[in-house]
Amino acid sequence: MSTTNSIIDLTQRPPRSPRVRLGGYVFLPRILDKGRALVAGKIGEYRFGAKSMDRHFLNFVGLEPDALKNEIAKGGGDLELLTWIQANAKHQRQPWEITAWSEYHLRRTPDSDHETLADFADEVKKFNPLREDINTWFDLLDLDDYCSFGGKA
Repeated sequence: MSTTNSIIDLTQRPPRSPRVRLGGYVFLPRILDKGRALVAGKIGEYRFGAKSMDRHFLNFVGLEPDALKNEIAKGGGDLELLTWIQANAKHQRQPWEITAWSEYHLRRTPDSDHETLADFADEVKKFNPLREDINTWFDLLDLDDYCSFGGKA
């Protein structure tokens, strides 16, 4: 089933919020949007794959970015891609694992030497130094998407 109408131009609008779920996974609809845009040559400033936040999902399920990109290029819809992911993931996850992983990422804040609180705060300040409600990576991604397409922080 071809769904060429699902191509997204990320030079014109952002991908879906990282909070949106597919198959219980946060991130996944956003990753699919970015993959479709990449295949169409319309990814803009966004990144797809192992050098982006996508790596968290890809590592959790055990998929290579190129394999997912190749499947996205076939034109399947979200449900078809979810079915393919479930069949091809190296790490077959139970529903409770998916829920726990997703809930963790909904609340994830900077948590390593590469993700310092100071760096996170600097990123927030780029939008508005007075924003104290941006506490998680998903908050920051949503704010970045909003501001990148004309919204005011």
